[in-house]
Amino acid sequence: MRPHPLTWRRSPSASTIDRVLCDIDGDALDAAIGAYLAHRHQATTHTEDAPVPGLPAIALDGKALKGSARLGRKCRHLLSALTHHLPVTLAQAEVGAKANETRHFRPLLQALDLAGHVVTFDALHTVKDHLSWLVGTKNTHCIAVIKTNQPTAYQQISSLPWSQVPLAHTRSERGHGRAESRSIKVMAIADNLGGTAFPHARLAVRLHRRRQPKGKKQTRETVYALTSLDAHQASSVELAAYLRGQWRIENSSHYIRDVTFAEDASTVHCGSAPRAMAALRNLANGVLRVAGVDNIAKSTRAIRDLPGRALPFFGISYETGISGT
Repeated sequence: MRPHPLTWRRSPSASTIDRVLCDIDGDALDAAIGAYLAHRHQATTHTEDAPVPGLPAIALDGKALKGSARLGRKCRHLLSALTHHLPVTLAQAEVGAKANETRHFRPLLQALDLAGHVVTFDALHTVKDHLSWLVGTKNTHCIAVIKTNQPTAYQQISSLPWSQVPLAHTRSERGHGRAESRSIKVMAIADNLGGTAFPHARLAVRLHRRRQPKGKKQTRETVYALTSLDAHQASSVELAAYLRGQWRIENSSHYIRDVTFAEDASTVHCGSAPRAMAALRNLANGVLRVAGVDNIAKSTRAIRDLPGRALPFFGISYETGISGT
């Protein structure tokens, strides 16, 4: 009997895999995986029965590979761009340290088609030149969180007459061992306010969050943001969803990589291997997401027990070994 096409050759040894991962071009690998996931994500979004509300959104977020620290060297740090809906990683770059993330902001997003999108990010990236580049050059919208690292803008936005603005939207939910409620207020702003740190700002946003972890003290946090979106382009519900989408990256990507794929426990540290392994984890998470898998951990265990089960997620028939795409 003719052997199965996938078993004609032996699997490479562990040392061969290690050498390939250490010497691989990290930029090329991330670009290839990002392009593949972008295509799969776009096809999935266009074929869904229910359209995604509002404009498509992309979040920027950094992550440290804690297990990669060795012999006095600090751990590797990555900056990624991920979609909000069906979160997949579209681009990733190694930045060295968290403080270097701002320098890689433009290079990371340069190759992405962001026209008609909303880009969200934390206060570290709220830099005037970046925001002007996104709106003016990339033809996209932004939601920029304002914290005390931008003291002038923070003072201006926090001093607005928020007490006179009615609540535009509230939401409460339970999950992950805690109860959480969020309320949002939205205000149109004058050009002189936005011009200080965000020349394209149209709306100011105030989001108040209350968290009650089980058995712990309740915490409260007030977050301010500026956005280039006008009131007719995004409702208060959509603005709250965009901000929520930025924070959900922690659960939908970082948590999966750390807990399900044990990224922080990995001691891989040579050459490009830490970044390459992170890219492959992004690929696995993204392919399962666009396939509609809700429980990533359960599906990962099933594939671990029978690796051939992973092939249909890539459009390959396990029986024939032939791609269907």
